[in-house]
Amino acid sequence: MLRFISFGSGSSGNCYVLYTDTDGIMIDAGVGVRSLKKHLRDYGLSFSRIHSILITHDHADHIKSVGSISHDYHLPVYATQDVHDGIDRNYCVSRKVAFELRCTVQPDVPVQIGEFLVTPFSVPHDSSDNVGYQIEVGDEHFCIVTDVGHVTPVIAEHIRRADHLVIEANHDVEMLMQGPYPQHLKERISSGSGHLNNTACAHAIAQNMGSNLRHVWLCHLSEENNHPELARKTVEAILRSYGIVAGHDFQFEVLKRTMPTGVFDLSL
Repeated sequence: MLRFISFGSGSSGNCYVLYTDTDGIMIDAGVGVRSLKKHLRDYGLSFSRIHSILITHDHADHIKSVGSISHDYHLPVYATQDVHDGIDRNYCVSRKVAFELRCTVQPDVPVQIGEFLVTPFSVPHDSSDNVGYQIEVGDEHFCIVTDVGHVTPVIAEHIRRADHLVIEANHDVEMLMQGPYPQHLKERISSGSGHLNNTACAHAIAQNMGSNLRHVWLCHLSEENNHPELARKTVEAILRSYGIVAGHDFQFEVLKRTMPTGVFDLSL
């Protein structure tokens, strides 16, 4: 059995767990340790079920707890070298990852991590580096792509392979442009190295989904420049223009920004 939980997805903190009956992997560690302990207990789990951590990039909302979790539970941390260096520089990470627990990955080079065959791939974003992950467990392909300025051919190929897809729908363009952010921040967010908007997210799904796609989750929604129902309706409407019915052709969810979203059984 393969299961997935989101413990937070947004600028306040990002953390996801993918696990089987005997192994587990955390993706990003931007949620506080005490909150994670409580949330895990609520689902009958503990940190003993997690055996490694993958990091996408070195912005604080994805890494602020990584050193503490890695130290307390002796978990190896997998990231590109540039991301490891960025974690060292980030003042929001009070406890750094011990050198003996740092594992370096490279884009497009698969690595076996316990039961999980993990392939990192490059994602454009204004961090030291950023990768998405294609994670294979048996016949299941789980793909996560977040904090993505634009969809590259490499990202499109990984979307096509996915049975289960977590993809960013960060902002609504109109809300961003008419909102209170200063112009330079609006330009950063909407740039090709910023964040994916609802419309671009929908087209990325529609243009690249394979016949095997069974789950889609929208992640990393902005609190100021988006709304869960707006993101859902925008993506659903664009998918319908392609003849795709979210909720029928695949299961479709919007991940909560600051709360767990329940356990998803990916084997169903």
